[in-house]
Amino acid sequence: MTHPFPPPQIQPFERLNPSDGLLINAERWSKAHEYHRQRQNTYFQSLHQPGIVCGLGVRPIPAPRQTGAEYRDGRWVQIQPGIAIDVMGNLIVVSPQAYRDVDINLEVATSEPVMIYLVVSYVDPDELRNRQQRDIVQETYRIDQKISTPEASEIEICRIWLEPGQTTISQPADAFYPGYNNIDLRYRRHAQARPQALVRIAQVSRTDDGEYARNFFNLAYLLQSVEPLYSHLRGADEPSEVSLSENIQEYDLLYLTGKQSLSLNSFEFESLKNYLNLGGILLVDAPTDANALIDSTHALAQQLETPLRPLTELQRSHPLRTKPFLFAALPIINQQLIQLFLGGGIILVVGDLASAWGVDREFNLPRLTIRTAQELGINILNYAWKRRQFLGLQQEDNSGQW
Repeated sequence: MTHPFPPPQIQPFERLNPSDGLLINAERWSKAHEYHRQRQNTYFQSLHQPGIVCGLGVRPIPAPRQTGAEYRDGRWVQIQPGIAIDVMGNLIVVSPQAYRDVDINLEVATSEPVMIYLVVSYVDPDELRNRQQRDIVQETYRIDQKISTPEASEIEICRIWLEPGQTTISQPADAFYPGYNNIDLRYRRHAQARPQALVRIAQVSRTDDGEYARNFFNLAYLLQSVEPLYSHLRGADEPSEVSLSENIQEYDLLYLTGKQSLSLNSFEFESLKNYLNLGGILLVDAPTDANALIDSTHALAQQLETPLRPLTELQRSHPLRTKPFLFAALPIINQQLIQLFLGGGIILVVGDLASAWGVDREFNLPRLTIRTAQELGINILNYAWKRRQFLGLQQEDNSGQW
């Protein structure tokens, strides 16, 4: 799994070396100015994540007057002026003098609704086929409509869940809950300071334990809370689900819960051992009465020669306790004090911490309890990322990429 916002390629810049008598031709002039452009793009790409800077609103409009009768189908929208930055650091500018009227003309070939994406992308005038020979050229853009997920180089302006037939596109009655044929702006990504890392979580599936999935949806709530509470990190959009026999190296943290004893075959054991040695974290989140899971986790840590120790026996400044959020006592969830044990790459939490990462069915959890549990969860994610980063920087052939 690649990072959605890859950093710039690691390569030195080249610039023109001027000297008296140097002949300036078109190639050298372009070379001199391309240097500054590349540095600007690298700056944006290094310190910002791509997205919309301002504007680029979308509204339904009647078909323009000059449009033929066959195209007056109620599917016209207008793209309003604005600015965006793409994944390569290019500025995309839709000027106030150039409102774009777009006919959503993709056909829904099935009997089911289809998701239509409206995207904008940067166009370098030097790469246009019919380049106009002028002293001044204007950087431009392209607006596309598609049914596939936007590519990394494209900025989503809106999406529309389009029904088959002669449908009319309209504004939603509630912008937070658009329906079929409504303009949906909820998934637009905005340009902002770039997080240091994207943290990915997967839950370990357990066919032998019917309770292993009870907190799965709360993992998504934790991932959503990461960036608002600690902007240096960003959670992946959704958690995944894996078995230890699959490729698990792409995840920073594996989450495991349930009540049954943890039993691994030789292949799963070696896979997990390799994962932990390369910096991964196994988070075992056990209810207080899950004695079989708690005991087997301690036994696994002993087998890996990294016995678990309670957080209270570790240094007072341990990052699980202090970074980014400071904890003296650990939180109380459902009248039970959370206990935390650490050894190597295994973190054992006793007390069902993840049950407080999201909205419970009865809406009984106080906001303070949820926020405190999420902050401890972010400490765990931050520890997982830093541990993997530190070990990765000591590996051979480190490319410096994310």
